[in-house]
Amino acid sequence: MCRLLIQLVMVLMLACPLTAAATEEYARQTGRECAACHLDPAGGGELTRAGKEFAATRADAAAKPALSAAAKGFRFAVGYLHLITAFLWFGTILYVHLVLKPAYASSGLPRGELRVGIISMVVMGITGIILTRFRVGSPELLLQSRFGILLLAKIALYLVMVISATFVITVIGPRLRRKEPDSFPLIVEGDMSAEELALCDGKEGRPALFAHQGTIYDASASRFWKQGSHMGRHQAGGDLTEALSQAPHNADLLAALPAVGRLVAGVKRPAPLHERVFFFMAYMNLAIVFLIVLILALWRWW
Repeated sequence: MCRLLIQLVMVLMLACPLTAAATEEYARQTGRECAACHLDPAGGGELTRAGKEFAATRADAAAKPALSAAAKGFRFAVGYLHLITAFLWFGTILYVHLVLKPAYASSGLPRGELRVGIISMVVMGITGIILTRFRVGSPELLLQSRFGILLLAKIALYLVMVISATFVITVIGPRLRRKEPDSFPLIVEGDMSAEELALCDGKEGRPALFAHQGTIYDASASRFWKQGSHMGRHQAGGDLTEALSQAPHNADLLAALPAVGRLVAGVKRPAPLHERVFFFMAYMNLAIVFLIVLILALWRWW
């Protein structure tokens, strides 16, 4: 199925004749601003009469056929899918950082966000290759124009995100899900520190405890907290005060769970190396999102 999809994409790409892409190189040749050929002063999009005449001379000189209606429709559909996927992917990253905070995934990567990320990376890669094929007529354009240089920077940032995500999924993720029984004893009742509470994550027979506004609750017997996970989004073993404030229900439902103690200050330990790497990559990807948006702004308005 995957091979058939790839072959179909290649056939569609080969079946769509390409035209020479207008860039700032053409503006240098004529000595005019982008507004001389484009209705949009920033360049790109619909051409003015002078722009159409110049494009006709370029097409005659290059002896390349015009883009067919089917090819334009295909390019539009691919570009639309590319943008929608970018919104979903970047929106998920922003939601995790600004609303849920990366700490909520520090005990294991949520399946929902993980699925969105993997699908988004694949779709962004395929659609990006197709759109680059339409826009870039020759490899020289990548190094001889501002558009090409920015495109290379965008591709490099995308590859960094893909490589870091692959590393987190294959190496960091399994270690986040695996709690190491260190020197802290496993207790199930009474006041606990955050380090002691982290051991009660509901996995491998351990109790499922979590804190809310300083009180520790035992959700081990609740059918809504199987394996220490609530609705696939909240994980036992931590302070869920902020996370549960975003839940569709109010805190009154916690009254059905037994309160077993209070969350108290304990000895602050440095986070394990894999957790520090996870937080570093999480915030690095957030910075990359803003850099890619900056590149899009430079393309459009600079």
